[in-house]
Amino acid sequence: MTSPPATNSAATNRVLAAVEALKRLDRDGAVALLREEVREGPPNGERWQSIGRLAKQIGAVDIQREAARRFAATPPPTLSRLLYGWGELVETGRSREAREQVARLAEKHRQIPQVQHFLGTQAVGEGKAEEGASHFRAALAQKPAMIESWSALAMTKTFAPGDPDLAALEKLRSAPGLTDPMLRSRLLYTLGKAYHDCRDFGAAFEAYSEGAALRRGTETFDYDAMERQATQALTDFTPERMARLRPSGHSGSRAIFVNGLPRSGSTLTETILTAHPDIADGGEINLLRPALIPVAGETMIGAHEFEAAMGDHPDPWGTLARTYEGLLAERFGPEGRIVDKTLQQSLRMGLLLHTLPDARVLWMRRSPEDTALSCFRTYFTAGVPWSWSLADIGRVFALEDRLFAHWVKLFPERIMTVPYEELVSAPDVWIPKIADHAGVSYDRAMAQFHRQERVVRTASAMQVREPMRTDRVGQAEAYGPLLDEFRAAYAG
Repeated sequence: MTSPPATNSAATNRVLAAVEALKRLDRDGAVALLREEVREGPPNGERWQSIGRLAKQIGAVDIQREAARRFAATPPPTLSRLLYGWGELVETGRSREAREQVARLAEKHRQIPQVQHFLGTQAVGEGKAEEGASHFRAALAQKPAMIESWSALAMTKTFAPGDPDLAALEKLRSAPGLTDPMLRSRLLYTLGKAYHDCRDFGAAFEAYSEGAALRRGTETFDYDAMERQATQALTDFTPERMARLRPSGHSGSRAIFVNGLPRSGSTLTETILTAHPDIADGGEINLLRPALIPVAGETMIGAHEFEAAMGDHPDPWGTLARTYEGLLAERFGPEGRIVDKTLQQSLRMGLLLHTLPDARVLWMRRSPEDTALSCFRTYFTAGVPWSWSLADIGRVFALEDRLFAHWVKLFPERIMTVPYEELVSAPDVWIPKIADHAGVSYDRAMAQFHRQERVVRTASAMQVREPMRTDRVGQAEAYGPLLDEFRAAYAG
């Protein structure tokens, strides 16, 4: 016998109770309340969007998917809700399901520009550049000022002087109606990419700089907060202090961690690994953070408070490890190793390696100037607010250097440094090393990583479909003194 639908009051109380549970660092309690809401709550409604966001925050992927489905099913049907639902499916590893839903639409609805754009992004994520470009052009044919489609189209091609697409972008730049700072910024980054392809590096830098200034006006970055967090990690997680923590009883590690700054080659290494038949998938999955919710602030004080709260539990840290691996199973299924290349794991590396004592880390290192330029040239849609300023990039890179040196000294056997320049120059040497450190046997498919079929959702989606290349080494030299602001900040 099924339970009657929950009243609005009961449903609201459950969600509020879940929020309160999180404030008490009780992730399991919050998940249980949301699961109850899924069982007894209404089949649709606007409120499921906020429930899905809360589920995402705590790593409850199955609840996130179901909440998105119910939000998308809320009558009357709207394009924005459908796009949101498809996007959540893609984010949680159900790209095929999202495409199947699009395929069930009537033909006239599939031709809507936003739907064509969505199909284009899926094609590009699968490495199908020509198919993706076709969808983007179909969207632009109906909506010529659709900036997100211009931005995506630019990533599928190499511009040359006289390119009609470049002329169209320049015309859009001078159009009086483009006043939204986010859209204008994205257009400027797209122009910067076009000028860079044409080797007009001065014009490219000017476009990137103007676009970055607009992003700084809409998305703030608190460097002082990041520095405090990094300094606390460096101070807290010393050999002496870590020895006072209770050991984790967890054995094995389904995850292979790939760490490093954005644009340092982490997606390349991830793609090499996922070409192995025993490695299922990966990405910037961000599931360790919700597993560590019981550790307040991910600090040493929080670690001791967590141990105290667990009382006589025989294996508190192993419990968190099992929570993390349970989240992996929800997201990827029960089989296969998984690559976790979540950004900024550098700040929680001590807790990561304490909780998962058998885990191994591949830490990407690339020329600071090349990495800085690549970050400055990339229109990150979320999560990298320091990339809109060369000075901020320099200061963040200097912090990363301190964290890298600290963790490598503390865990020399568990962290292997992978120099990007050496990897692309000598893949036959480095790919077997990567496999060995990850705990898998070398497989020839790893050397043919660019041929595998998988979804890549980062700015490197097209680059990792190509054989190993060395022509991106030293790209910053073309910008010369234009990067001096970065150099000064990085030098301190």
